[in-house]
Amino acid sequence: MHIKTQNLDQYAVRTVDMRVDYGDFVAVNELCLNVPKGEIYGLIGPNGAGKTSSFKVLATLMEPTYGDVFIGGVDISLHPEEARKHLGYMPDLAPIATDLKVWEFLDLFAGAHGLNNKTGKLRVEECLDKVALDDKRNEYCKSLSRGMMQRLVLAKTLLHRPSLFLLDEPASGMDPESRKALRYTVRQLANEGAAVLLSSHILTELEDMCTMVGMMSKGNLVESGKISDVITRRSNEEKSLIIESLDDLTPIANFISTNKLVGDFLVNEDELVFSFNGNDEEQVQLLNDLVVEGFRIKSLREQKKNIEQILLEMNSAPNLEEPS
Repeated sequence: MHIKTQNLDQYAVRTVDMRVDYGDFVAVNELCLNVPKGEIYGLIGPNGAGKTSSFKVLATLMEPTYGDVFIGGVDISLHPEEARKHLGYMPDLAPIATDLKVWEFLDLFAGAHGLNNKTGKLRVEECLDKVALDDKRNEYCKSLSRGMMQRLVLAKTLLHRPSLFLLDEPASGMDPESRKALRYTVRQLANEGAAVLLSSHILTELEDMCTMVGMMSKGNLVESGKISDVITRRSNEEKSLIIESLDDLTPIANFISTNKLVGDFLVNEDELVFSFNGNDEEQVQLLNDLVVEGFRIKSLREQKKNIEQILLEMNSAPNLEEPS
């Protein structure tokens, strides 16, 4: 049977106005998500933001209330079985047959994917090597640590060479060694042309691993793009500046508080941190004003934001708007 696909060659996954309702509750509100091949996309947000529901739809475990979803260009509503050939799903706390040896567990799923004995055994070894578990192949699954079990589930997800990986909290319960192995594997998959869509509550690690990020709040995708672009875009809205001085910082704080571009500030032991809603020229003018006033300023620099800070700011904002 010929499966009609969308001409979406650059995207591993694309959603158009995807909505998920539970009765009167809107869990996901018209999500428009585009994840290109070769990218590592982190979907983040607080509990109840809509991440889990989004993952379940993308994994073909539930249907959206309305909207279109394409995996590898295949409409999952029309051809879910064909779409599943393109994706590998790793849920949080996936079950494992603990009475099997590591290689037996993977061999079982290799057979389910239609890999014959010779091809299947070779692929099992390749996947064990990718997740750095090749030295555990003959151990029983029940003897593995929580982090190793997560890596084993990831190896299972690799077996059929999907073009899209959905990893829901993949680093949950992992020790530092397992997290390092996870980062290596994910980057290797992206380098090979696959797309990786993952969620994680460890935002600093996610920022280090991902190339793109999507931020969800109350069912809405409120920010999306390359991580560097998101940080630049959100940092330009309101800067945080830091002053270091040879003088007492309290008089400096009193002086800058009269500037209409200066917002909240905090005086620490050796620096003054404050929000500044101005451009670069206005920032230079502020520095000039401080020098003219006689303050001995050691430095005036911008505090670089990270994904965690941006997410906290967005979730504390009274009104969140979707990106244009």
